[in-house]
Amino acid sequence: MDSPAKLSFKEAIAMGKYEPSFFAEYPEWVTFDRAIQFQYISQGIANRRRLLRIQWAGLNNQLDFSKKPYLKTAVEKVEKAIKDLNEDEERLFVEYAGS
Repeated sequence: MDSPAKLSFKEAIAMGKYEPSFFAEYPEWVTFDRAIQFQYISQGIANRRRLLRIQWAGLNNQLDFSKKPYLKTAVEKVEKAIKDLNEDEERLFVEYAGS
């Protein structure tokens, strides 16, 4: 896992980090009210979703995909990551709703 010491707060969001427990390592995180925290979380989720869709598209656009059955496993992993991301988004929305 990336360490806050290696990524700036904005870089972490750009790379698709979105978990409050990860952001808690950054000193500025605690200075934000919950509404602002949720905006950063939402931005991280959107970035993560975009990155996963790019991975999914890259895998599915391989030439002769049908002749490369091992790619199916990679596609399934990306699809599971997207499903997990959707569940995390719902969980965090409930946690931060109305903040």
